[in-house]
Amino acid sequence: MKLTFLGATDTVTGSRYLVETANTRILVDCGLFQGVKRVRERNWAPFPVDPDSIDAVVLTHAHIDHSGYVPAIVRNGFRGKVHVTGGTASLLNILWPDSGHLQEEEAKFRNRHRSTKHSPALPLYTEREGINALSRLARHPFEEAFQVGDITVSFHRTGHILGAGSVLLEADGRRLAISGDVGRPEDPVMLPPDPLPAADVVLVESTYGNRLHGDIDVSGELGEVVRRTMDRQGVLLIPAFAVGRAQTLLHLLAQLQAKGEIPKVPVYLNSPMAIAATDILLEHASDHRLTPQEVRDLCETATYTRTVEESKSLNKKKGPMIIISAAGMITGGRILHHLVSFIGSGKNTVLITGFQSPGTRGSALVGGADEIKIYGKYHRVVADVERLEGLSAHADRDELLEWLKGTEKPERAYVIHGEPESQDAFRLALKDQLGWNATVPELGETIQI
Repeated sequence: MKLTFLGATDTVTGSRYLVETANTRILVDCGLFQGVKRVRERNWAPFPVDPDSIDAVVLTHAHIDHSGYVPAIVRNGFRGKVHVTGGTASLLNILWPDSGHLQEEEAKFRNRHRSTKHSPALPLYTEREGINALSRLARHPFEEAFQVGDITVSFHRTGHILGAGSVLLEADGRRLAISGDVGRPEDPVMLPPDPLPAADVVLVESTYGNRLHGDIDVSGELGEVVRRTMDRQGVLLIPAFAVGRAQTLLHLLAQLQAKGEIPKVPVYLNSPMAIAATDILLEHASDHRLTPQEVRDLCETATYTRTVEESKSLNKKKGPMIIISAAGMITGGRILHHLVSFIGSGKNTVLITGFQSPGTRGSALVGGADEIKIYGKYHRVVADVERLEGLSAHADRDELLEWLKGTEKPERAYVIHGEPESQDAFRLALKDQLGWNATVPELGETIQI
């Protein structure tokens, strides 16, 4: 086998790894690049290999930075299967069409308001192309090996979100393990990650490779932010990843309300994708740690805002209320319109609950920006901006190291899926604490397994 790094080398996003033998070509992950403009522009570059030459795609999980480019390669000639777990398949049924729809809507908005340098602005792919790609999905249980040409493939649970797994590829007597995104051992919703299978070469994520989440009372801190904002009759805006983060927040809010620790103010879940992902929890009970009653409780905590008209009507309401809306890094979606309406008042709060890639609006807010640009116009930030640590679905440095202690020492390890400073810090941690031969790969680099 040989492996070529096509993404997520010098950045968190754009996960893409080409694995080849003499007879078979597999693309592990096929994600979108997100973050600063120079990184996002990679989405528009010609794909490094002919999509028609790829025999299969294997996805570690459904998040768009790991899966979101698949509709584009299907449109451009990929004819193989997209191998996933059952949970990933369920989520992709909502993620890919929604991703295409959001891209179409943003292109229309930019053309209508002439906030684009392109004439006209175009979507990377459409909602219809997102739907078309779903016919390529092939579902597999965790731990059950399947064959793609002369490569044996299997998924191994990593927590993180529904269906997420590391991928083990075996051919010619050699083994390659790709971690995907690794969840936390004490996540309030997801099960802990299973050990990474033994392999000759390991690729491991490093999103939090230079940081610790700390011993944080997440529920208590969330309760404090809610109470402060509701006491001043404000609106609490929570940009949240529709898959995973939104469901965890609803679970915590449901618990806080049941205990009487926060007032029972209106809570709105304003993201069709997050609504669908929340309902999917009931379909995959073996993939998470919540009881059926806990799932029902979190579903009943919020009013679902499904239509555009319902979404717009929220902007005319006054607090106290809580709005959870996508996208988690404030890169698009309905949260943008809510920010325009509510960020100019000191009564309101914007609560950031996860990692924010450099160049995103979420990163700017966390960094203390006094204004942010939305659809071509700058809006002054008067609302409080709070950050809730400890809700990340990614394992931190020590959790990753502890997880990797459960696998045999590989010949080589490659640190991926992190910002440069995080990657290098985790490379050193692997060397110093585990004695691993670890390297940070270059974009486009090819290695022999």
